[in-house]
Amino acid sequence: MTCTAKYIFSEDLLHYHFHKDHPFDQKRVLLTTELLQYAGLLNDSDIVPPRKATDEEIKLFHDHAYVEAVKRASKQSLPEQEAVEFGLGTEDTPIFPDMHHASAFLVGGTLTAVDEVLSGRAKHVSNLGGGLHHGFKRKASGFCIYNDGAIAIRYIREKYNLRVLYVDTDAHHGDGVQWAFYDDPNVCTFSIHETGRYLFPGTGNVNERGIKKGHGYSFNLPVDAFTEDESFLCVFTTALKEIAAFFKPDIIVSQNGADAHCYDPLSHLCCTMTIYETIPQLTHQLAHQYCNGKWIALGGGGYDMWRVAPRAWAQVWNVMHLGLPASGPLPEKWISKWKEKSPVALPTHWEDDPSIVPYIPRKEEISEKNDISLRQLLKYTTLNTPADK
Repeated sequence: MTCTAKYIFSEDLLHYHFHKDHPFDQKRVLLTTELLQYAGLLNDSDIVPPRKATDEEIKLFHDHAYVEAVKRASKQSLPEQEAVEFGLGTEDTPIFPDMHHASAFLVGGTLTAVDEVLSGRAKHVSNLGGGLHHGFKRKASGFCIYNDGAIAIRYIREKYNLRVLYVDTDAHHGDGVQWAFYDDPNVCTFSIHETGRYLFPGTGNVNERGIKKGHGYSFNLPVDAFTEDESFLCVFTTALKEIAAFFKPDIIVSQNGADAHCYDPLSHLCCTMTIYETIPQLTHQLAHQYCNGKWIALGGGGYDMWRVAPRAWAQVWNVMHLGLPASGPLPEKWISKWKEKSPVALPTHWEDDPSIVPYIPRKEEISEKNDISLRQLLKYTTLNTPADK
């Protein structure tokens, strides 16, 4: 299935940069874009530049005082004590010059994606520079200053009045977006992530279900450390199909973190490129089934920026644009350009060799734990479990 799709990109998305040793590096977006271009899978006509979000748009979710604090921090004029209150100047989210300007372009990229889809100019749009899902209403957290996903969903609700399904496949719980809509029955959030017993932010339990009118519209599927492809995809596919059937969304916003891979240095999951071929295909299918194709895909985590993030994110675009992931060798031009700058040997193919996954002696036990989490998730909804069907 070939669909009308657009790809948000300009160098404005690359200026969100804490410092050279920080694990969050937007060079991932450039590597992804060039991988697609050199493979002949992305043309100039597919690319839409991001706009800069206005303060009013950012304040659809974030407090005025917080936005003003970020602006002052951008000019090195925010006192340290005040900065800490807003989650700024920490090891995770340090202050850098012009951080408001850079962050506003990430938000604007996601809002550009929303307008491209909801104006009818495209069925699917990716903004792989976005997906900063840990940002809170008045506090930065986990590398995230402004939460572009939460802002975009508020924008969709206020401007277009559509019911939104938010799907988060980052290894870390999508806490900022979940809490933003925890009492809203028109926004359904689903996050599959490594259990918070071992990983930041420590939340995302199955029993986090929403409050007030939003009770029953928050779904979490924590998977055990060292989860591999087969178990991840089994529970993810079942859960997402059931949740989509329950909620019947008007539009899907997905956050496509690439940090569940076994190479990622910040998580403990053991997946391969197989899941990054399958995740967007399922999201694509459900977008057409329930939303007339309306799908916005964001980036997110992914801290092996050389071997994993470019391939994983490129597959999101490949599925959006062509309906299928790419396979076979990577373009030699891309490998040649970046191999001297990469501290690790670059991959040569879209797929992974299965031998990269270490031997996990607890594989059966891990799968059983994940199945229990899935059953608990389904029990907490009005849905039937697979056994009842």
